[in-house]
Parts: sequence; C-alpha cells; structure tokens
Amino acid sequence: MEEHGVQQPGTPEEGQASPTPQEAAVAEAEVSLAEQLEALKKELEAARAQAQEYLEGWQRERAAFANYRKRVEAERAQFAAEATALFIRKLLPILDDFERALQTLPDNLRHLTWVEGVALIYRKLQLALESEGVQPIEVKPGDPFDPMLHEAVLYEPAAGFEDGQIVEELQKGYKLGDRVLRPTLVKVARKVEPAPEAPADEPDGKAGA
Repeated sequence: MEEHGVQQPGTPEEGQASPTPQEAAVAEAEVSLAEQLEALKKELEAARAQAQEYLEGWQRERAAFANYRKRVEAERAQFAAEATALFIRKLLPILDDFERALQTLPDNLRHLTWVEGVALIYRKLQLALESEGVQPIEVKPGDPFDPMLHEAVLYEPAAGFEDGQIVEELQKGYKLGDRVLRPTLVKVARKVEPAPEAPADEPDGKAGA
C-alpha cells in the first residue's frame, strides 16, 4: 500500500509527461548530427592541412624547377660566351698579320688594287669583331702598368718615365666586353738604383814615418 504524496522510484513526477517516441528520436538525431558535424570539422581541418602541405610542396618544387632553369640558362650562356671567346682568340693572330703587313707596306704599293683589297678585308674583319663587342685595349706611353690588362715583356730604364710606367706597346691587346681576351704586351720602365759610392781611401797613418 503506497502512502499518499510519496513519489515512488521510476514514477514520473507529477505534471511531467514521458517523452514520446518521436521526441526521443529527434533528440537522438540531434546528438547524432552534432557528432557528425564534429567529425566533419575534423575531416575538413585534416583536408585543409593536407592541401596546405601539398601547396607548400608544389611551391617548393616550382621554386626548385625555376632555380634549375635559371642555372641551365646561365650555364648555356656561359658556354656560349666561352665558345665565342675561344673563336675570337683564334682570329686575333690573323688580325695581327694584317696589321703588320699593312704597316710595313711601302708607300709606292699602297695604291695597287690588290693592296686595297687586302685593306678592305682587314677592315671588314675589324668591323665583324667590333659587332661582337671586341675592342682593343687602349695603351699609350706613360700609362701605369696594370697586370689585369697588360703583360710586361721587358723591364728596362727609360729616360722621362717613372718606375712602373709603360714605355711602349709591343702587341695590341683586346677585350670582349669587360673580359680580357688577350693582354697587351708592353715594355715597362724600371727605376735604376744609383750605384753605391766607393769608400774614400783612408789616409795612411804611417806616411812620413
């Protein structure tokens, strides 16, 4: 026999109805949806992290490829420059021969047609080299010797020149842009050290003894 006003265990409180099956299903669905949303958030974060990793990897590969392409282009340009310089160096002795032949040519032969033809070929060769950026190294007597541009063949005393000044150009040098193809061969002044004075004869202390 139950006492009046006493709530028994397992019995709903007064005025509180038990959830209907539909309400229970909705509540369960809400819990499941929240769990699914949380799982989707985690998957989305993981996908974003993986996408960022792929993006960074792609950017690294792209930068590496760009650096590789630049290096290949630089090596190709360097190879072309070396090949051009090597070819031009082989032409310089021919240019020297033309200059020597024309400089030593007697005046009475300069008007001959074949001489004028040789001079024309020489000038065309000069223009072809100039079009490639080849320029002679300008040297005049009195210029200071520069080991980056000049090669000293002779050192000798020269009146009117200071020590280390260029006295004479012996063979013309050439540059390709800023690069020296062949240094100018020069004669350089050398200062002459005065000969030491001979010691004066000491007076003979025994003289007149």
